[in-house]
Amino acid sequence: MAKKWFALYTKSRNEKKVHQALVDKGIECYLPLEKKLKFWSDRKKWVEEPFIRSYIFVYTEEQNLQQSLNTPGVVTVIRFGGKPASVREEHINVIKAVLSSSEDYELSTESFEPGERVMVESGTLKGLFGEMVYHLNKYKVLVRIESINQNILIKINPSHLKKV
Repeated sequence: MAKKWFALYTKSRNEKKVHQALVDKGIECYLPLEKKLKFWSDRKKWVEEPFIRSYIFVYTEEQNLQQSLNTPGVVTVIRFGGKPASVREEHINVIKAVLSSSEDYELSTESFEPGERVMVESGTLKGLFGEMVYHLNKYKVLVRIESINQNILIKINPSHLKKV
């Protein structure tokens, strides 16, 4: 059986510990982190936080998922129809591309009505496919990651887009 990406749901604020434990077990995994500037009353500091709270992705064969599930801090594997739901490689690559780009983005679990399909034809996210949405009085490109019920909304200059 071929390896696939699967999403694991972790205990709150345990993503980094789970990631390290999986790495220590030799399991290939991906924890998307984003840098955020945090403010306290006496200081401000750049910190890395999970992009999608309580989620970590493992690249393994389905029959080997139990090894990941036996990791402290892991609650469950995300399932659809009673079976572990695999995450498409292209969605993992979209997350990596968005996090490494300079584009303004936000994560949303909100449901959207299907809109016009678009492709980014220039800039750091060139080649990315999504759909045009109007959200909070701004035009954005929506990339759906159905298997974990998450959506990435990216503010992109419309001049970088073309209809598909």
